[in-house]
Amino acid sequence: MNSFGGTMSTILISPLDETPRPAAHPAPRLEQISGKTIGLLDISKPGGRVFLDRIELLLKERYGAASVIRQTKPTFTKPAPDNVIAPFLGGGVDAVIEGLAD
Repeated sequence: MNSFGGTMSTILISPLDETPRPAAHPAPRLEQISGKTIGLLDISKPGGRVFLDRIELLLKERYGAASVIRQTKPTFTKPAPDNVIAPFLGGGVDAVIEGLAD
């Protein structure tokens, strides 16, 4: 019983997103990175910039990427707005790497 004379019920809420989604196939892998333009998406988590700085260096020096285009989400708590992902969608990049770090 609670202080109001009634019983309290417990409500449990799942933090998981259980929204049904259709099955999808992953994007095809690049056969090589050399000569390609790679997009890097920083989701604004702490440490993400450091991680992606290193990835950019490796893509260029070790794997011969022609160029890297970087974009940063304004916040990691929401999906990337259209203006952030637009440079990745118009055929300007061959692949995108999203940096998740903490």
